[in-house]
Parts: sequence; structure tokens; C-alpha cells
Amino acid sequence: MPDAPLTLSVVIPAHNEAEGITGTLRTFAARLRAEAIPFELLVVDDHSTDGTAAVLAALAGELPELRRVDNPRPGGFGHAVIAGLEAFAGDAVAIVMADASDDPADLVTYYRTLASGYDCVFGSRFVRGARVVDYPRHKLLLNRVANGFIRLLFGLRLNDVTNAFKCYRREAIEGCRPYLSKHFNLTVELPLKAIVRGYTYAVVPINWYNRTSGVSKLKIKEMGSRYLFIVLYVWLEKVLSRGDYRKPQHAAPDR
Repeated sequence: MPDAPLTLSVVIPAHNEAEGITGTLRTFAARLRAEAIPFELLVVDDHSTDGTAAVLAALAGELPELRRVDNPRPGGFGHAVIAGLEAFAGDAVAIVMADASDDPADLVTYYRTLASGYDCVFGSRFVRGARVVDYPRHKLLLNRVANGFIRLLFGLRLNDVTNAFKCYRREAIEGCRPYLSKHFNLTVELPLKAIVRGYTYAVVPINWYNRTSGVSKLKIKEMGSRYLFIVLYVWLEKVLSRGDYRKPQHAAPDR
């Protein structure tokens, strides 16, 4: 008897995304339905004041897979995502931005790759087959410098650690706790911990599109030291913890 398909939870943090989130939810729902992937859309309302909650309520009848939870912690991307990671119901979870910067076709690739046996699937916008549309030049330069530093420090083949859009089995999410990041630096903490703790991963090319509505919540000047803190924290775990937090290895059954 074949195994049941993985159920996918799509966690979408949303702070004041009333203007653009409807399109994001509709396009992801349509694509996942077309691919017969069992899923839920879990939007974490991060203290929005622009009517995001009302927009989500209006979509409830149209999108039965949609569920909303509030971020019970102080506002911040990391806090919102962690609230989603505590509430998701699926066997696997993908973090997707509310601003339509991520491609639903790539989420299908994530799901199919994860189902082939990996613990995590990470996209890269900077490998052959990827496409980046309207990435601000100054952000692109900082991205390449930051990712180059992380690759050198950890010896990684992954060259796009900082992007939030990634997919994890539930076991990897549970195995990477506790989470320390309160802001966008969670986008780095999650994949680095998964790698350091021994969870398997695949890297696939993905597309990325700059938002066309709303306002970006990433404040680069506020994030530099936070990114560095969490990178060095995970690096110290890798160097000094002697494997205390690594993925449990199950012994082979006696024959």
C-alpha cells in the first residue's frame, strides 16, 4: 500500500499586506490544487493595522484551505514565522512571503523534491535556471557579500541562505528548536541549524520577483548585527557542541 502523500503547510507572515495578499493566496492555492497537493495556507497576522484581517475573513469562503492565526508575540518577521511553526498542521512546511515575490511553481518543485526523501529543500536565486526580477542593486550587493561570508564560514554549496522561501519536513523544524531570532535573521537561523544538525537538503533553482504593492518590511540598517549574531551563534554550535544537537540517528533493525 503506497504511503499517504505529505500534507504541506504554507506559512505566510503578514504585516499590513491587505493590498497584495489576496493575489498571493489565490495563485498559490490554484497551483497546489492543480497539482493535487494536500495543503493548508496558514497566514500569521503580525499585528496588522491596515485591514489584513478583514481581507482574510472575506477570502475564507473562497479558500477553505486558508487559516489565520495572530502573532501573540511582539511584532517582527521572526516572531510571526515562529507562531506559524507552532501552529502548522502539515507533515512539511514552506515559508512563503505575502508580497508575491515567490513562485508557486517553485513550491511544487520543493514539495516533489522533499517527497523524494530529503529533510529540507532550499531554493537559490543565483544558480543556473533561476530568475530574479527587479532586485534592487544595493540589496543585491549586500546579499552576495553576506552569502559569500556564510558560504566561506560554513563551507556550504548553498549560495542563497538568506532567502526566506524554503521548505522543511516537520522533523527538521522540531529538531532545530529553540529558535532565537525575532526578526528577518530567522531566515538564516533555520537553514543553517538544519545543515549543522545533520538534516539532509537539496538545492533547486527558483524565481524571485520584487514586490509591486505594499512596503518591504526588511530594514537593512537594523539587521546587519542581528544576522551576524545568529550566523556566529550557529557556527559556534557547529564547532563547539560536539554534535549534541544533531539529528537523531536510528539504529538499523536486527536481522
